[in-house]
Amino acid sequence: MSVIDFHMHMFSRSYFEALASQSPRPGSVDEKLAALAQRTGLELPPASIEQHTERWLAQMERHDVEHLCAFASAPEEAAALAAAARHARGRITPFALVNPKAPGCAERVEDLLGTQGFAGVLLFPALHHYSLSSEACAPLLDVLERRGAIAYVHCGLLVVKIRDLLGFPRTADLRFANPLELVPAANSHPRTRFVIPHFGAGFLRETLLVGAQCPNVHVDSSSSNSWIGVHAPQLTLAEVFAAALRVFGHERVLFGTDSNTFPAGWRADRLAEQRSALDALGVGEAAREAIFRGNALRLLGRA
Repeated sequence: MSVIDFHMHMFSRSYFEALASQSPRPGSVDEKLAALAQRTGLELPPASIEQHTERWLAQMERHDVEHLCAFASAPEEAAALAAAARHARGRITPFALVNPKAPGCAERVEDLLGTQGFAGVLLFPALHHYSLSSEACAPLLDVLERRGAIAYVHCGLLVVKIRDLLGFPRTADLRFANPLELVPAANSHPRTRFVIPHFGAGFLRETLLVGAQCPNVHVDSSSSNSWIGVHAPQLTLAEVFAAALRVFGHERVLFGTDSNTFPAGWRADRLAEQRSALDALGVGEAAREAIFRGNALRLLGRA
């Protein structure tokens, strides 16, 4: 069965250049990126977004990935991701990281959704220090509602290793990372489809409460789910899936990997881990098809 990965990051050259230009470390952009590559072993993407996209398309062919939902992980990366989606000829759907507190955010998102082919936005309340129910978010939420768009809302633990390596201070405030913050926004914007990634990344109980309260909130399975290590009592990935399926049902659970850089490429190991967890639960084929493909098709309007 082919799969649709509902959560990955393109991490184009423009993303790395934008971060490096803002990094407090001394040196030119090229010097900081060279040092980053040397320390981590990651392969910096080429300047050509078409060449970078072709590499991801080759990964998709290799691993039988039908479609990718990819994030522009910095505002400066949106143009590159739009170009990548065009080059991919319908196999990549773009989402854009936005800050609702930034001037003109709602107008920018209106353009991204209306003319640039984006399906929704990625929000980091803990990184940008806002509550989703605050007045600052109202214009953006109204645009998403009118468009029937998708809002990815990162909750829970937030560590961006690349930012750490480039010397950015850790400013994420987990007081803004509680999934319960979604409830007023989700209930007042029923046409907007909200997605909480990584099973809430440490706020599993709160994520389940939101899922029980709001039928337009979904959850995704992406990343290594290393947050399980701080959960008490200790859980297995199968137990996390069991809890999510019990509350959200298989219709609101989306498969994702959080793939992002090379040489790792597309994370087939995470697909294998998640399939094994569902095997352990005895999840049937119809539910598995929904999780790994069908739910994504429906949310993207491709069903």
